[in-house]
Amino acid sequence: MNQMVKLYRTLLILVVALILCCPAAAEEVTLNFSDADLVAVINSVSQITGKNFIIDPRVKGKVTVVSSKPLNKSEVYSVFLSVLQVHGFATVATKNAIKIIPDATAKQAATPITNRRSTPGDLLVTRVLKINHINAAQLVPILRPLVAQQGHLAAYAATNVLIVSDRASNIRRIERIISEMDKEGDSDIEIIKLKHAFAAEVVRLLSSLNVTTPDKKTAAGAVKFSADERTNSIVLSGEKSNRLKYRAIISNLDSPVESSGNTHVVYLRYAEAKNIADILSNVGKEVIKAEAKNSGTAKSGATPESVFIQADETSNSLVISAPASVFPSLRAVIQQLDIRRAQVHIEAIIAEVSLDTSKELGVQWLVDGGGDDPVLSTQFSTSGTTIASVAGGIIPDGLALGVGQISDSGLSFVTLIRALSGDSETNLLSTPSIVTLDNQEAEIVVGQNVPFVTGETSTTGSGVDVTNPFRTIERQDVGVSLKVKPQINEGDTITMEIEQEVSNISGSATGAVDIVTNKRSIKTTVQLEDGELLVLGGLIDEKVIDSQQKVPGLGDVPIIGALFRASKATKVKQNLLVFIRSTIIKDPVKARQLSQRKYNFIRDEQISSMKEGEIGSPVLSPYE
Repeated sequence: MNQMVKLYRTLLILVVALILCCPAAAEEVTLNFSDADLVAVINSVSQITGKNFIIDPRVKGKVTVVSSKPLNKSEVYSVFLSVLQVHGFATVATKNAIKIIPDATAKQAATPITNRRSTPGDLLVTRVLKINHINAAQLVPILRPLVAQQGHLAAYAATNVLIVSDRASNIRRIERIISEMDKEGDSDIEIIKLKHAFAAEVVRLLSSLNVTTPDKKTAAGAVKFSADERTNSIVLSGEKSNRLKYRAIISNLDSPVESSGNTHVVYLRYAEAKNIADILSNVGKEVIKAEAKNSGTAKSGATPESVFIQADETSNSLVISAPASVFPSLRAVIQQLDIRRAQVHIEAIIAEVSLDTSKELGVQWLVDGGGDDPVLSTQFSTSGTTIASVAGGIIPDGLALGVGQISDSGLSFVTLIRALSGDSETNLLSTPSIVTLDNQEAEIVVGQNVPFVTGETSTTGSGVDVTNPFRTIERQDVGVSLKVKPQINEGDTITMEIEQEVSNISGSATGAVDIVTNKRSIKTTVQLEDGELLVLGGLIDEKVIDSQQKVPGLGDVPIIGALFRASKATKVKQNLLVFIRSTIIKDPVKARQLSQRKYNFIRDEQISSMKEGEIGSPVLSPYE
């Protein structure tokens, strides 16, 4: 039975082919395929339309086409394209043939780029759609679901166009959708000049309303506004219908304030009232003088009105009593002075390495002949402690070796051999940091408050020493200190007055009566850009001291001369560099970033200590 069905299908295809070969029947044909092989259908269409096809090996399938009326060549080809689309294949035209390939690879082939409306609907083509009024990139997420799975949609921002690869019929549908969306809007910008109200206060009031909060998620027609304090104007942008609503609100707010007198209370947001009061008093006097001169009041001898300004530090406000003609000028000055000041974050990097080494070697002699015989001795202060001091019970530092013979009668001698090597090394790396307002001095000190003796008295009476415990001391800070005063100039340049000091208690205080401190300080004024690292100063100091004491003549004898001399070598080397970096903080976002970086550094150090088994304070919670 199956063989009969296959034979019937083959005969049907052959009959259709024979009919198409006849010139009389070439005008119109009736397509009727029932579960026919797709390759056989392609052969039939090739004979009907006279087109050459190159068939991809992956082109396979069964086709059923039922036609109720005859079709011409172009209609047959359109039906053929629909058959290929149903089976997931597409045609790509070349110079002498048409390639039939899967949809997945068709968009990467040389699909025709055309704007012709008569292109067959099921033909895979590429179109470049010009967008005139809206952003092409904004249309991509809207139109992408409408493009076939094997199609392609992308935006080219430079020329504001869309590139679409899909069936011609679907591209025509997308083009109709775009034509409905790509229309010129009535968004515009207008400037509203205020007469009575102040632009900054009106904008602040409008921003506090929920319906006027502009953000990235608002619709395209949302109104945005900003204040121009120089001209006391409000700049509006948005759709015309929305702007009309805000114009009405602004018009109602821009009305004269009914007041029974000339006294006003102005609350400040950022500036300090006591600092501005004196400035406004002088400004008010000058404005009154200018008005009197222009109106002729000064010549007539009439007494001009006065200005009284009082600062209330509790509420940080100004109480102003001034003529109605003078108050707007004072209010304009207040608006320009009462602004948010930027902050500056200053970091100093101090890197210091100091090395102090010393070596001592000496031999001292003490000889007593007994009785009235002379005494011979060699004592060298270079050795630190003399042999006489050792005889008195003072034990010297380092290695001390005494060799000799003590006799009540006769010759007595002692030889003291002393050797000492000292090595002191310091590595200091400090990064003090501080945040301060623009043009505001700030200081940070990290160290110790050390007492220094400045005076002392003692009394003696009746042959007994009685010490009066009277001593004066002075305390001084020892450590790292940083004092700065930044001033933000035009752009991102910062001028800073800097006083940087690094001090510490010295490990060696030879010959000093009290504590010895090492001090390195820099006092300078510099200019640097925002975020720039600048070297303030550096010191590379190396000091070598070689000293030798000897007995003349005997100390110069080879080998044996070492028994009659003492030598000491000291080497002190210091490497010091000081850097500074400043960062301007203009908004809370920048301040939060800097704080988060420092906070997370401390938190990471705590977590690292816990992993290593150290016991410390509880870990800080994550910065949010």
